[in-house]
Amino acid sequence: MRAAVVTSFTQPLEIREVPVPIPGPGQILVRIEASGLCHTDIHAAHGDWPVKPMPPFVPGHEGVGIVEGLGDGVTHRSIGERVGIPWLGHACGRCDHCVKGWETLCEEQQNTGYSIDGTFAEYAIADADYVVQVPLGVEPHEAAPLTCAGVTTYKAIKVAGVTPSERVAIFGIGGLGHLAVQYAKIVGATVIAVDVDDAKLAMARELGADHVVNARSVDPVGAIEALGGADVAVVLAVSPSVFEQAFASLRRGGRLVCVGLPPENDGPMSVPIFPTVLKGISIIGSIVGTRQDLAEVFTLHAQGRTRVIAETRKLDEVNAAMTEVLEGKAAARLVFEF
Repeated sequence: MRAAVVTSFTQPLEIREVPVPIPGPGQILVRIEASGLCHTDIHAAHGDWPVKPMPPFVPGHEGVGIVEGLGDGVTHRSIGERVGIPWLGHACGRCDHCVKGWETLCEEQQNTGYSIDGTFAEYAIADADYVVQVPLGVEPHEAAPLTCAGVTTYKAIKVAGVTPSERVAIFGIGGLGHLAVQYAKIVGATVIAVDVDDAKLAMARELGADHVVNARSVDPVGAIEALGGADVAVVLAVSPSVFEQAFASLRRGGRLVCVGLPPENDGPMSVPIFPTVLKGISIIGSIVGTRQDLAEVFTLHAQGRTRVIAETRKLDEVNAAMTEVLEGKAAARLVFEF
């Protein structure tokens, strides 16, 4: 089979012919139909984060495909079933986090396309317990971004406890942000979309944003304060300065939801103590979502309540596609179709 392989953090990915993997006990073999390109895949390929994957490896964690093989002991998956392979590839199932429904905090977790080979390949192995069935009528190229971009932003809105009529500022409109706008609208929020690209802000308007702020041409803090301040600010950008702007845009009692992960060398976010205390600000870290969250995301999409904005690419274009994302040229999600 063909796969895009990271051989070094300083070299482009290589398209290689590698053997089709064989599923072990509790695993399934999935023929990949589509796989989204997430910024995390680029961080993985470049070794940007403190805990690094070990080359050679196959990135990709927004995979959707058809089950074509079952390992020993797998009785709850079927040949021909369409499933999504998310970032959370495996968790222990026994720790207090797993038992309480916070499997994404499990310290023994394995992550698709990072610590285990991912979905930038024609076939992938997955833990049968950690894939999620894709509903009928949801096409692979739309389901793929939902397995990370969708579930990550859905979870961020969830953990923020957004209530109807609250003002929610989404910092960074792209692969994740265009979905965050929609989830915030679903729960009844007034949405403020913040970006530096007018085309992405126009997309946010089309998807339901009530206000848009171009942070390249105006001060986003002042613009949001003029609207009354944000009750919730969800940061999907990867620059510490954007996190600081989002914090400053919050009204009293506001919640800052940190989602984007900057490269290790970009430095920390500065949090002023006095405003945090005196304004009663909460700072929340939100990391992807659980299998249940993903099932809910798929259900919402099957009901026609969300739209996925995506452009398709071929696996041979993987390096060019990564450059598109890094240069901000991708309108929303890029999806490799097989």
